[in-house]
Amino acid sequence: MSKHPVLLEISDRIATVTLNDPERRNPVTGNDMIAALLETFAKVQADPQVSVMILTGADPAFCAGGDIKEMNDPDSVFRKEPLAAAQSYVDGVQRLPLALYNMDIPTIAAVNGPAVGAGCDLTMMCDMRIASEKARFGEVFLNLGIIPGDAGSWFLLRRLGHQKAADLTFSGRMVEAKEALELGMVLELVPHEKLMERARERAAVIAAKPPRAVRVAKRLMRNAERMDLPDFLNSAAAYQALMHQTEDHHEAVAAFVEKRKPNFTGR
Repeated sequence: MSKHPVLLEISDRIATVTLNDPERRNPVTGNDMIAALLETFAKVQADPQVSVMILTGADPAFCAGGDIKEMNDPDSVFRKEPLAAAQSYVDGVQRLPLALYNMDIPTIAAVNGPAVGAGCDLTMMCDMRIASEKARFGEVFLNLGIIPGDAGSWFLLRRLGHQKAADLTFSGRMVEAKEALELGMVLELVPHEKLMERARERAAVIAAKPPRAVRVAKRLMRNAERMDLPDFLNSAAAYQALMHQTEDHHEAVAAFVEKRKPNFTGR
């Protein structure tokens, strides 16, 4: 590719990350997309001036997942012997769910078109999803005789519950935008031309909150997925004690009492 496969724009504490291989419908294989996404996610995570990230694709698609044509390539991961293929997944596409899961800022997928296979899973790795009327979702792995090797099943089950996740996984069917809203796959369905505007509106609400508290709240939600209640309560108590000492907390309380807009500094 002559152009960079991932675009990054940061403004007003909002990072917008765009998959940028539109001619091929933004696949994650057959290009440098995975490496570029990992580099971009690391940059966003490390930037204290960022409070929220929007992930989208360059029209006409969000992400086509794996490049099916590559499956016939004798040098591709699909033709490697099993141990080498497994390691390729660990070193490649499986780093994406880890990067997004470990991100301390909220993430919003602005789904502008088809999100298929690994592309569908990429949306599920985000905290929230907003879809345009042109969005379509497909957990289509079984149609190709493979399974979600990128942790898609882990995320789909947690986002939708067992029964809905089972239906989409075992049927391999495509889900139109309206049904995605009904299933709870997305928070909101908007006209295509309004998608990014609406995503930024939602992101701006988050970006206006105390930056440190946003990141700690994200960590707390992540802990809630894997801890039992006693351990989680200990974690929440420790985090809350830290928040009590931040300047932004003191500013929030003062602003409430004085009936004015708070000025958060991230300290």
